[in-house]
Amino acid sequence: MAKRTVPLVLLLLVVYGVCVPASAQVCRLLGQPALPLLSAQKDINIGAIFSFHRSALLKMHPFTSEPELDIMINKNFNLREFKFAQTLIFAIEEINNNTQLLPGVSLGYKIYDSCSSIALTILSGMALMNGYEETLSDTSCSRPPAVHAIVGESNSSPTIGLASLVGPFSLPVISHFATCACLSNRNIYPSFFRTIPSDYYQSRALAQLVKHFGWTWVGMVRSRSDYGNNGIAAFEEAAKQEGICIEYSEAIFKTDPQDQFLKTVEVIKKGTARVVLAFIALGDFVPLLKVISQHNITGIQWVGSESWITSRTLAETKEYRFLSGAVGFAIANAKLVGMREFLVNVHPDQEPNNELLKEFWETAFQCSFSNSGSGGCTGSERLAELQNEYTDVSELRIANKVYTAVYAIAHTLHNILKDIKSSTKSSKGERPTPQKVLEYIGGVKFTIKTGEEIFFDASGDPVARYDLVNWQPVQDGSLQFKNVGFYDSSLPSEQHLQVSQEHVLWAGDSGQLPVSVCSESCPPGTRKAVQKGRPVCCYDCIPCGEGEISNGTDSSDCFPCDLEYWSNESKDRCVLKVIEFLSYTEIMGMVLCIFSFIGVLLTTIVSFLFYLHKETPIVRANNSELSFLLLFSLTLCFLCSLTFIGQPTEWSCMLRHTAFGITFVLCISCVLGKTIVVLMAFKATLPGSNVMKWFGPLQHVVSLTLIQMIICVLWLTISPPFPYMNLSYYRERIILECNVGSALGFWAVLGYTGLLSILCFVLAFLARKLPDNFNEAKFITFSMLIFCAVWLTFIPAYVSSPGKFTVAVEIFAILASSFGLLFCIFSPKCYIILLKPEKNTKKQMMGKSSPKTL
Repeated sequence: MAKRTVPLVLLLLVVYGVCVPASAQVCRLLGQPALPLLSAQKDINIGAIFSFHRSALLKMHPFTSEPELDIMINKNFNLREFKFAQTLIFAIEEINNNTQLLPGVSLGYKIYDSCSSIALTILSGMALMNGYEETLSDTSCSRPPAVHAIVGESNSSPTIGLASLVGPFSLPVISHFATCACLSNRNIYPSFFRTIPSDYYQSRALAQLVKHFGWTWVGMVRSRSDYGNNGIAAFEEAAKQEGICIEYSEAIFKTDPQDQFLKTVEVIKKGTARVVLAFIALGDFVPLLKVISQHNITGIQWVGSESWITSRTLAETKEYRFLSGAVGFAIANAKLVGMREFLVNVHPDQEPNNELLKEFWETAFQCSFSNSGSGGCTGSERLAELQNEYTDVSELRIANKVYTAVYAIAHTLHNILKDIKSSTKSSKGERPTPQKVLEYIGGVKFTIKTGEEIFFDASGDPVARYDLVNWQPVQDGSLQFKNVGFYDSSLPSEQHLQVSQEHVLWAGDSGQLPVSVCSESCPPGTRKAVQKGRPVCCYDCIPCGEGEISNGTDSSDCFPCDLEYWSNESKDRCVLKVIEFLSYTEIMGMVLCIFSFIGVLLTTIVSFLFYLHKETPIVRANNSELSFLLLFSLTLCFLCSLTFIGQPTEWSCMLRHTAFGITFVLCISCVLGKTIVVLMAFKATLPGSNVMKWFGPLQHVVSLTLIQMIICVLWLTISPPFPYMNLSYYRERIILECNVGSALGFWAVLGYTGLLSILCFVLAFLARKLPDNFNEAKFITFSMLIFCAVWLTFIPAYVSSPGKFTVAVEIFAILASSFGLLFCIFSPKCYIILLKPEKNTKKQMMGKSSPKTL
């Protein structure tokens, strides 16, 4: 059975070869080939894809029958894209007439229409790679490539599709208007180049521009496409670094229903941002502008991307006058000599069978070749008499990028042919290939006749240079583009953006810079506190705390002053803290000085009175030497209080405490001596007793005072008092005080004084029952009681009193105890001397009365 099967198969093959026509054995293209709308076949050809029509309707295939050419072209003809195509042809003809560039080689072109459609762009790209022959033969693979490079497309999304398609085949694509930063990824788009800067730079330039004008609260409208999405994403990243917040971000596309545009307009109307960034393709922007004009929305400061900011169509439409004052970055303008003459010489008669030229003519002159009556095209119309987007050569910003792309390909081809000619290894008849063009174009560097130097970086991008354009009205009611600055990424970072702000006209034809912030700037002395649930640009201004400042606007934090400084009332500057000490010039200091001098005066008066009556019994009976020494010590006590007033210095700090300790011990020693004298006079009654000799007043006063002096010397030697700036007690001021140095020395002086006071009080208390006429023990007891009470009260008051009040308390204790001693001991004697002289007799002094209990 198997043996019979083999001859049967061979027989079938022979029958198939005889019966099937020869034409069926050749590979044939299914469907109809895509043909270029404009073409000229030459030695080396360049492909190009432009959007001659704004949209196309593609029919869905049912896959039940052979597909037909069913593209329904929208008759919305794009004059700007047609101008790009003519610029490409102009550049090619200029190169072909140049004997220095590509001598002996002529360039041709094949230009396709993508109708702004990604699908048609890919279809056109496949046609440019494969050619458009209906059949393939054995020689098809060995023929020269259809094109060596492709120029286009104008929009980012179609260009992404095109670059993805031809990249694996190493066919270079050079775009003149696709700015999406995503196209710089060499891993995904290895054969893509462009003559227009990437949106990576434009987005950062726009963020710097917005920040430059102080706008921190902006709204955004973008195209729902790769161009808009990637551009806004890059802007948001840069805006975040610049401290700019976005209130809303709306996405639209030209094919969206009317409700979507109405929704976007409502968002703009309700928004509080006065600045709106439109990172949007021109075709997507026009439908939105129509709705905005219907709602009469004005007062918006528009910031535009390069896609529409130099659109002559928008500028010349009076309904869009609300765009007056718009600012944005545009590609640097250029002047191409001979360009206008070339453009106005285009005529349908040049290619009578070319429907594209006829459609262009009908659009330019608003006529029709199919209409022979009024409104019909005659062909005698003159483009030179028109003034529209096509004939205007004052704005050749993007057209110049088409021109540059052609020259980049030409210079690359020139370098390849030059190397082939000079190489000994190259075979005869070797021609450039797309792969060679891709290899060489990355290193091409040349200067075009406009003076601009052209080269590509590692990502296939040129140097980013932009003009800052401002829309300003002219007398005919239209708007003109005025350059008010530039952005150049090749300059140092601080010089990237240059703005002539005095030449800018803002929204509403105002010379006043618009304000667009979520919250007003926080003045110096406050800090920003972000409102909960809102962007960081929405904040409240919180005053700085005590001792903190912010010396700039919109400070995010308050900064503490140094220890010796404090914030002023407005919290915007640190000032030296107020230095506090008890001064002679202030009221409290004056009052204490007055009391001190009163004490000295009273003591002096008593001394003078005692001196005048020194021979009287009452003065002599109470040991006049001790009385005068006590009065002298009280004078010193009153005077030593003055050393506590005034700014503390090193000497005053040492003087005040030692003088206080020594004078008070001297004073207490005198009082103690008086008490001992009284006791010894009545207790030491044995004949020949030497008690008074050994316990004489001078001896014990000197010895007791000497002990205090030794304590003070040790104190001053080991750790003396010193002036000290107390920064811890008060935050807002400095207390200048005397630090005691050695706390042990300080409390030793006070303790010794207190010990003598207690001893004196005890002895005086024991002597209270001695005869009244001679005995002054009870007065000493009262004086020491007052003295001890004052100083016992002084200790907690001294510890708890703040600042200069500590010194005041100490002075008060000195004065109060001194006055207590003065009045309690000497006022009774003065009373007798002055008012009861009859009692100032020896008999009265020697008389005894019954003792009284205390």
